[in-house]
Amino acid sequence: MTVDVDFGEDGLVPAVAQDADSGEVLMLAYVSPEALEQTLETGRAHYYSRSRDELWEKGASSGHTQDVQEVRVDCDADTLLYVVDQNVGACHTGHRSCFYRTIDGENVGERVFDPDAVYDDE
Repeated sequence: MTVDVDFGEDGLVPAVAQDADSGEVLMLAYVSPEALEQTLETGRAHYYSRSRDELWEKGASSGHTQDVQEVRVDCDADTLLYVVDQNVGACHTGHRSCFYRTIDGENVGERVFDPDAVYDDE
């Protein structure tokens, strides 16, 4: 049985990427029907950039890809969970997870790469 995802009025749903081994939440991004289709076809995480208004594959420019082990749908079918094997870091700041700091600004995450070295041509 395939679950019909409710993409809502804007055609997007939030997707949380979670590390398959540790359970750590790595990032949140948005997914269009096309991004979900690409993810399911390739086994690599695809998202939709609201700021650039385009489909993108996680890690296409950095090499920090996400191999998707499973896609889960929440009870309302309007949010996705990508269970992934993360290659290096998920965050463009160089951290393993985008959730690397507390609301008070305390850094609680691990920096795993130098973003200046990875994104030097952007």
